[in-house]
Amino acid sequence: MPDYEKIFLDKLRDNDKRAIIAVAGLGYVGLPLALSFSEAGYQVVGLDVDGEKVKKISRRESYIGHISNSRLKDSAARFSATTDFRLASEADAIIICVPTPLTRHQDPDLSYVKGTMDSLLPHLKEGQLLSLESTTYPGTTAEILKPPLEEKGFVIGRTFFLVYSPEREDPANPHFQTQTIPKVLGGCTPACSRVGLALYREVVSLMVPVSSPEAAELTKLLENIYRAVNIGLVNELKLLADKMGLDIHEVINAAATKPFGFTPFYPGPGIGGHCIPIDPFYLTWKAREYGVHTRFIELAGEVNSSMPRYVADKLSKALNERGMPLKGAKVLLLGMAYKKNVEDMRESPSLEVLSLLQEAGALCQYSDPHVPRLPTVRRGSWDIASVKLTPETLASFDAVVMLTDHKAFDHDLILQHSRLLVDTRGAFPIGPTVVKA
Repeated sequence: MPDYEKIFLDKLRDNDKRAIIAVAGLGYVGLPLALSFSEAGYQVVGLDVDGEKVKKISRRESYIGHISNSRLKDSAARFSATTDFRLASEADAIIICVPTPLTRHQDPDLSYVKGTMDSLLPHLKEGQLLSLESTTYPGTTAEILKPPLEEKGFVIGRTFFLVYSPEREDPANPHFQTQTIPKVLGGCTPACSRVGLALYREVVSLMVPVSSPEAAELTKLLENIYRAVNIGLVNELKLLADKMGLDIHEVINAAATKPFGFTPFYPGPGIGGHCIPIDPFYLTWKAREYGVHTRFIELAGEVNSSMPRYVADKLSKALNERGMPLKGAKVLLLGMAYKKNVEDMRESPSLEVLSLLQEAGALCQYSDPHVPRLPTVRRGSWDIASVKLTPETLASFDAVVMLTDHKAFDHDLILQHSRLLVDTRGAFPIGPTVVKA
């Protein structure tokens, strides 16, 4: 039998770089990763079922705000994209970076992972490495990916290599990119780990090996649940501070001066993105298999999920105090993306706030320099375009609600011309026209 491990490692040699990398799923995780391997000198083929993404890559047009067209143009000789999954047969390593959302019953939805695996399986061959990066519950790699590979006749760790290495992308973070974020990896066998570590070391400065795919899967969930629980804590404290007439942001910033034993987390209108609102449910679902009720995690989820309603109620109360009902009020929402300085709207709490206000009869518009028009998403469909912020525009609304504090927003302009400003991000000082929510 050929020594597939040696053959694979030989192809990764710095002066050779004969390995071909396939990345399945060209979203916020897959596209930066594909570009990183391309920039390291490897031939990369991107696989995606979305033909529009493939066309844009062929035209060297970026569809992700923090990835420039010039970066795609510079990779033209080494990076191509296709909807034809048969090209996976030409790759030495295939990396799966597809979404893992929730079902409407809040259970894990692995349909994208399973669908991708079904598309890849007929074209896989001996000697390849398959890596899953999608966030998921412990056991997914062994339970979902490994059995069909073995049924195909592969011997994991000898004729085929299988690893789990969770993505840690933070879109638009100027301090950390794919290359500089330490990367966790767990292989199904020691040989799988060696091959996987060798691959990722070509583009990541620090690798963190763990004992198994399950350990790596739980590591990713722990990272995001840690954030979700702490955000839930400060959101709950925000409710208490509001009752006490205190500014929670002042309190957090003061506590953050302690040089040990405290990490600041900040409240908001809820939680959003492709990880924090979803990942805790992956673990709570899996925990039931072991008879464990993850009460702490679920309580944090309840608090975070209640925040859009809190914002809507806070706005309604502020309007009432000014002699105006929420129904019929003209409301401008600032920021529809789930976090500042990105265009990503996945699970954005701003959408929930918008829905609640519209249900109450408010006349809503929004402004977001990163989201020119609201697309159709799981939470609803709106035919609304972003409005430009001017003194006249701001003054024409009964209330303005700061939901996502983009750097592009002119805070002085907003503060000066808003008749009522509801601030969910601690972006403005307390004043006669500012209400904290």
